[in-house]
Amino acid sequence: MQRHIYDCRPGCPVESTLQLISGKWKCVILFHLIKKDAIHFGELNRIIPACSERMLALQLHELIADGIVLKHTDPGNNLVTDYQLSAFGETLTPVIAAMETWGNQYNAVMSAHK
Repeated sequence: MQRHIYDCRPGCPVESTLQLISGKWKCVILFHLIKKDAIHFGELNRIIPACSERMLALQLHELIADGIVLKHTDPGNNLVTDYQLSAFGETLTPVIAAMETWGNQYNAVMSAHK
């Protein structure tokens, strides 16, 4: 499955941002990478149980290709792979933090209506 890259109009910053972080699981992955310095693939898979291994691998691959996430493989054990935010990826921290804040407010409002 080939990734669709949008033909953004010059000067549309929202489209540019969405081009990099759109995808059902990318923001969730980024949220967890912001909370920890580095995470093993298996740990990410456990903390995002609704995301299949295949989809998690695809989303990570795209984040790596876009320079947002770094992949580190243990030279002594190729099965041990860590993922962490790149310096460029860390610039998304305020974006994801704002989404977390809004999500907490939304969840509180929805809980109050039940």
